[in-house]
Amino acid sequence: MAYQISRTVEGGIERIVYTPETGRFQTPILMQHGMFHGAWCWRYWQELFAGWGWETHAFSLPGHGAAPTRRPIRWCTLGYYLGFLKAEVERLPRQPVLMGHSMGGALTQWYLKHAGRLPAAVLVAPWTSHNMLWSVLKFAALDPAGFLLSTATLTTTPIVRNPRRAAAMFITEGALVSPEELHANLGPESLWVLLQYNPLLWSPAKHAQTPMLWLAGGADAVISEREQRRSAAHYGAEYIIVEREGHNLMMERSYRQTAQTIHDWLVEQGIK
Repeated sequence: MAYQISRTVEGGIERIVYTPETGRFQTPILMQHGMFHGAWCWRYWQELFAGWGWETHAFSLPGHGAAPTRRPIRWCTLGYYLGFLKAEVERLPRQPVLMGHSMGGALTQWYLKHAGRLPAAVLVAPWTSHNMLWSVLKFAALDPAGFLLSTATLTTTPIVRNPRRAAAMFITEGALVSPEELHANLGPESLWVLLQYNPLLWSPAKHAQTPMLWLAGGADAVISEREQRRSAAHYGAEYIIVEREGHNLMMERSYRQTAQTIHDWLVEQGIK
């Protein structure tokens, strides 16, 4: 199926929209990227979903992708990012399916708690439901120098300071992008977003009213499969593990099969 691609930077936000020439679904999919990433990371899935008749909207938060910086990254918080996500939802003519990857999955959970329900939510290797403490401790143990640099700069940017570090965190061998390509596209990120995501400042919704699909990478180096399974159970989300794949499921070898799983699930939910 043919589709059109629109890339704009307006009001400080980068937007990449894939619109099928013959749309099958009226409900759009809004894609929220994670730490260091931008709208660019959804490219392969946007192509697939457009081919299946979905209109998809990927956007870059300020200071990410091609979106200009509005405040120093070190002072960005999840609450600050959530304001932009809310605005993107509200600017669409119809409530979207919200798809969030990693930190974008955390923002999806924040949205559902603080802003209200949506037709459906798809969490792609998201941050866990209650906190990211164990992941932070894992970072510190695996890369003490990077952790110290992050603490000194109040950014997590040193964690992905070279292609080898970036690849070890996000992808496995055989991914659609090379470590060099991945690293070249990654940008800076705040440390505060991780510090915020703990029981002192955050607690998940107790009763999610939105149908949720939770996808976990079996070889995710960032978040353990056990933690993700427990988090999905908290929400009553349908849980699927993608074996042998890393954190960036949308650019791993099985990206097509994973996208097909999402498409089939949305159809099963009656999304039109």
